[in-house]
Amino acid sequence: MFGLFKKKEPPQPPRQFPPVPKWQPAFAPPLSKVVERVSYYTNGKRDFAVFKNGTCAILPPGLSDTAAENEAKATLHKIFHFHPDMNPRRMDDGNIGIQYNHPALNVVLSDFAKAHWAEIERNHQDALATSEVLITPLGHNKFDAFGMMALYGRCFMFMDAQKPEVVQIVRGAVQPSAQADGPASGGPAA
Repeated sequence: MFGLFKKKEPPQPPRQFPPVPKWQPAFAPPLSKVVERVSYYTNGKRDFAVFKNGTCAILPPGLSDTAAENEAKATLHKIFHFHPDMNPRRMDDGNIGIQYNHPALNVVLSDFAKAHWAEIERNHQDALATSEVLITPLGHNKFDAFGMMALYGRCFMFMDAQKPEVVQIVRGAVQPSAQADGPASGGPAA
């Protein structure tokens, strides 16, 4: 009786879980450039899988293509469904590498980002996941150019996680083990 005349709240639309950003950038650097940079960052020694939107999952050595694809998708699933903490770093070539709690990264090519800066700056707040609050030295959800570029790059991880499609497996150089070649001196094994 006492609740009969209360105004009902309008129904809320269901929240996406895990939360995702509203922004899905329509521009991205060529995957070949991303592959080139990730190969450089791993000294050409690591296998990695490349997703459609440029997210790269670092793989254990020696996996078949099928196992590598499954491992990459499992890694991306863990990032997306656990908590997509990002750790952006300025790389030695001036680009930004965005790492996560599991072995994967996105690369923001600085020249490419500068060419699209107006759109990145305009949309960076929409690159936050629903209800996400990031605390920076500038304040809550306030970002400098580095932070805006990191948010832009992280959007691609979210896009890949929602529709995971591995488009390439990159193989690192095989490093022979010292034991397989005999003792370090190069002489015959005793």
